[in-house]
Amino acid sequence: AIISGGKGTADEKFAALQDAGVKTVRSLADIGSALREVTNW
Repeated sequence: AIISGGKGTADEKFAALQDAGVKTVRSLADIGSALREVTNW
């Protein structure tokens, strides 16, 4: 999600995405483990 125009914080956008069922990561370093988790690989 793009944070611009002073509308919403990063934390609010992470929460909205997670509430919608989207897997999110806070760091690029966490992408591998997140992919492993969602793909059960």
